[in-house]
This record gives sequence, C-alpha cells and structure tokens, in this order.
Amino acid sequence: MRKLLTGVLATLLAVVLGGVGTDFGAAIYAEYRLARSVRTAAQLHFDPWASILGFPFITQARAHHYREVEIRAGGVQHPVTGKVSLEATLHSVDLTDSTWLIGPDAALPVGIAESRIIIDSTHVGRFMGIKDLLVEAPTRETEDGLKGVTESGISSGKDLVFTGTPTNADFAERVSVAVDLTVADPDGSTLVLTATGVLTGPGTADEPVPENRTAAVLKAFSTRIPGQRLPFGLTPTTAGARGSDIIVEGIAKGLTVRLDEFRQS
Repeated sequence: MRKLLTGVLATLLAVVLGGVGTDFGAAIYAEYRLARSVRTAAQLHFDPWASILGFPFITQARAHHYREVEIRAGGVQHPVTGKVSLEATLHSVDLTDSTWLIGPDAALPVGIAESRIIIDSTHVGRFMGIKDLLVEAPTRETEDGLKGVTESGISSGKDLVFTGTPTNADFAERVSVAVDLTVADPDGSTLVLTATGVLTGPGTADEPVPENRTAAVLKAFSTRIPGQRLPFGLTPTTAGARGSDIIVEGIAKGLTVRLDEFRQS
C-alpha cells in the first residue's frame, strides 16, 4: 500500500511540475515575442525587457486577457538628452483582436496604462553643462524614509536636491541647490527646472555661495528640457526623482495602445 501511495504521489508531482514547466516556458516565449515586437514597432536597436505577470500564464492566454504587462528599455537614443530610459506598465490587457503572441502591429485595449520617461543625472548634467551633476529626492522625503509619492517610487517635484559644479556660472566649487521640477506645453513634453535657493548643511555639498554670485549659480541650475514625450503618448501626472534620476510618469484609464507608440522621439 505504501509503495502504491508513493507511486501515485510521484506521478502527481511529475504532472504538477510538468504543468508548471509548460506554463513557465510558454510565458517566456510570449515575453520574448513581445520584446521582439516592441523592438520592431518602436525601432529600437535592442530587445527591451518585457514581462507578462500573473500565474498561471496559459489560463490568461486562453482567456485572451493579460493581467499586467511591463516593458522597459534603457539607454534609448534621444535627440535632446542623448539617452533616456522608457518604461510602461499595462493593466488588464485585452487580446481579443490580437493573439497571445503579441505582434508589432497589435492594437491593445487596456484598463490602465502607466508610462515613464527617465533621464539619469549624467545626461541631465550634460544638457545643463554641469558634468558632475547629482540629482536627489527632496531632503525632507529622504529623512522621513519615504519611498516617494507614487507606487513606482517617484518623489515630489518640489525642492529636489541638485549638486554639482556650475562652471558655466564661473563658480568652481561644488554646491547644492533646491530645484523645482514642473512640466510645460499642452502635452507636458518640456521639463522645466527652476532653481530656488542654495542648500547647505548635512546631506548637501555644504558650500555657501556669496550673495553677488547666487543669481548666476541659480541660473546655471535652471533650464528647460524639451521633447520628453512619454511612451504611448500619455500626459504626465507626476514628475520628480527616483534614485539619482529625473522621472516623469503618466497614468491613464481605458485606452488602446499600439507598440509603435512606445517610443515617441
């Protein structure tokens, strides 16, 4: 009896593991095909990272409905800032007019779409002419241990901490300033950086600026960065910092996206 029970359990375990393996393999293949489709449609020079979340995968595929899809592409060439990173999270993806292997020409109705464009400190600094620029979340949020004001970890856009050497203001010392980040233009595609004051004390460069040089230093940390359009053409809803990056996010409900809209510039 014990041998029979052992045999039955072993058979059931083999069936379960085989099913899980089949489901996992199908998900990997679907993600690979999605990455290739995004690469083709968005004219990228590499396969982006793509993930179809939720288990079991095969059940979602048969229902022509994916719970959540994530697409990320880092180091994308950009005509203004040199390089950016693009991210999108699509919730409740309807595959009725597509297939479980999403092709480059697919039009996908989604319940909620989130998209983000990310510029790291290095490329922001190059655009501003501050080669050693470091961007950080507002000091109050860092001290409070907050992860940001959004689920994706984006800080508020007020009082970001910019630290660098503003040589274009004829100032040779590394300083920290408070910068407000806003968006302009009807589609929110221009980032507006407005320096509001010099910062000193813990967590900063702790370098005072003479009163007669303050205006020039603040001007060096203020700029407008055009052409920062979000994947799938979403309108920005949040702008701030995440880590040492500037990040702009848009969230929209009930729309249809096409993969060739993932890259807007």
